Amino acid sequence: MRVLGVDPGLTRCGVGVVEGVAGRPLTMLGVGVVRTPVDADLSHRLLAVEQGIEQWLDEHRPDCVAVERVFSQHNVRTVMGTAQASAVAMLCAARRGIPVALHTPSEVKAAVTGSGSAGKAQVGAMVTRLLRLGAPPKPADAADALALAICHIWRAPAQNRLQQAVALHAATAPTTTKGRTS
Repeated sequence: MRVLGVDPGLTRCGVGVVEGVAGRPLTMLGVGVVRTPVDADLSHRLLAVEQGIEQWLDEHRPDCVAVERVFSQHNVRTVMGTAQASAVAMLCAARRGIPVALHTPSEVKAAVTGSGSAGKAQVGAMVTRLLRLGAPPKPADAADALALAICHIWRAPAQNRLQQAVALHAATAPTTTKGRTS
């Protein structure tokens, strides 16, 4: 499985591509950051994020895009920019028919480090170790994007099995009509 991880942001949108399957060594295929000028108009910044993500999709042809789920922050302006960049990433993937998975920051940290409250340095160190890199990717947004991709590769098989079990249960469960079971 080849996954493009996206750590959304308007100023720095981290992107990283990881290939592999759960239980086997993973391979980093690329890592970087899509940057936009802070003083540019919002619409132009979003367009730059879209163009950057499209380039990554063209170059790496991922099977899935894993995006950090936007969570509530104290700074509304920051959360709005993150949500807008997140929506752009999801739109780019959907336009190509590529499945999108959302993972919370604590889910990603727990998957990569074993602790949902790990710091950026711990995440960077574990990404470096898991992908057998010479040094942690810089800036932290790039390491976070790789962590998202790793999290998805490791968690997707279990999530798929769970979804299949729920679908099977729904298909085989007796139906109820007006208080009667058929």
